[in-house]
Amino acid sequence: MAQECSLQYEPVAEIGGGAYGTVYKARDKESGQFVALKSVRVQTDQNGLPLSTVREVALLKRMVLFDHPNVVKLMDVCATLRTDQETKVTLVFEHVDQDLRTYLDKAPAPGLPEGRIKDLMRQLLQGLEFLHSHLVLHRDLKPENILVTSRGQVKLADFGLARMYNCHMALTPVVVTLWYRAPEVLLQSTYATPVDIWSTGCIFAEVYRRKPLFCGESEVDQLTKIFEVIGLPAEEEWPDVSIKRDNFSPQSPQPITDFVPDISEQGAALLLDMLTFDPLKRISAFKALEHPFFQED
Repeated sequence: MAQECSLQYEPVAEIGGGAYGTVYKARDKESGQFVALKSVRVQTDQNGLPLSTVREVALLKRMVLFDHPNVVKLMDVCATLRTDQETKVTLVFEHVDQDLRTYLDKAPAPGLPEGRIKDLMRQLLQGLEFLHSHLVLHRDLKPENILVTSRGQVKLADFGLARMYNCHMALTPVVVTLWYRAPEVLLQSTYATPVDIWSTGCIFAEVYRRKPLFCGESEVDQLTKIFEVIGLPAEEEWPDVSIKRDNFSPQSPQPITDFVPDISEQGAALLLDMLTFDPLKRISAFKALEHPFFQED
């Protein structure tokens, strides 16, 4: 890791804040190009940075070697010792001017045409399939973490950072949104790559609706809102967790087109494959890319 970011990168503007700290747009003094700086404070142990942080950074750097068009590039990493107990790790990413939330907000009524939605979703799934094929979970997919360049290229950002930030998030009062979280995460069950597919399904619906599909205020409220759409899962599908199925009233699945009226028949089929309660039955990114929805004109 390089030692000091402040010498090479000059902050230009604050471009976002959240549970993970402040994000700055900065200029690389050597090349003149704009970058995004994201810093996180990491608890330092007697051997320096925790192994988990070193491992996450190594993983992010390895991803760069593949240079995937739908994954944001990590350009540099700097570590600055703040105190004996704390190190500031700054990640330097390529800078993209807008995220999917901004992009959707700017779209004129009645919203994006079907062809554009297909293109966005295909790119998102290609980025995700790449991460999953390298055993990288995103864990926090939402419109704010999906960047869209001025040419319409989609780039996944903040992948692999969730674990690194977890220790820091305990120190911040910011509430992280539950709206894109998979049921197995809400139930605190075991989880793997299907969590990202659930989030992608929520985003897929939102691209049509131009507003989120499930807006819960707590884990239980979020699950309730999910079951109002997909129905209460069968007893045999319920994982062995502390939140019991009996806490929820029986619900039958509702037609997904009641909630996403503009979606095509094949789009609705793909969306339901993504919003499948059982993670083992949920479609993979690889299979989703082969779905007839993407083969339609």
